[in-house]
Amino acid sequence: MNTTLAVTRIGHACQLIEFGDTRVLTDPWFTQKATYYPGEPVAATVSELGRIDALVISHEHYDHCDLDALVAGGFDLDTPVIGPGTVAELARQRGFRNVQAIESWESATTGDLTVTATPGKHGVHEVTFVLQAGGRSVFFGGDSLRVPELDEIPARFGQVDLALLPTNGLCLRPLNMRQVVMNAEEAAALTAVLNPVMAIPQHYAFHSGQLGDRMITRGNQDPRHYADAVARLAPQVAVRLVLPGTRVEVPHAALTS
Repeated sequence: MNTTLAVTRIGHACQLIEFGDTRVLTDPWFTQKATYYPGEPVAATVSELGRIDALVISHEHYDHCDLDALVAGGFDLDTPVIGPGTVAELARQRGFRNVQAIESWESATTGDLTVTATPGKHGVHEVTFVLQAGGRSVFFGGDSLRVPELDEIPARFGQVDLALLPTNGLCLRPLNMRQVVMNAEEAAALTAVLNPVMAIPQHYAFHSGQLGDRMITRGNQDPRHYADAVARLAPQVAVRLVLPGTRVEVPHAALTS
């Protein structure tokens, strides 16, 4: 099919994904709090987003589920919201009127878009997603750890056009450096399994401030480590390191040979 697929990284794991005319926003984050610093410019305000056909959220952490900013910015509360039950409850509390809760391997549809929750693991309950429309397919990794069940995605869904993967390997210092996000090498290994046409890293610029970085979190803020690992493990995959606000069109698989 000739459906165009494009993505614009708004910042962190907030992505604007376009399947033709269908516009999907993932894991919204538009504000800043103490110990939560985007580490890069946010490419758009809520009011500048334009029409959004679906809002897809992986888990309830503030930097992925900034619902208060959406409400304050005048976001359309009739927009379909798709996420796990923990997110669905928060969305309903904030006044969203079209909320669909899905868990691993369950699907929801809105218009021409199908969203399937895929397994994830993090400090709180999280799912990842496969988004499909017009014959195109996107894997969205939120900020999950690398879990073996994700290896099932190619057999279940076929060709993945675009993979959006966290890469900073975030660790929590107060919990004996417990890792809660996949690191660059783990993300590259998953990329090799998914074998997408294109891969774009996300969730790497975030930091906790000067004090928080020393006392709370440790993470790798350099996405080039992921690109280097993919070059070793899956050299056939095109990796793009994308500044916030840059729109990238994803070619069809048949056009990459």
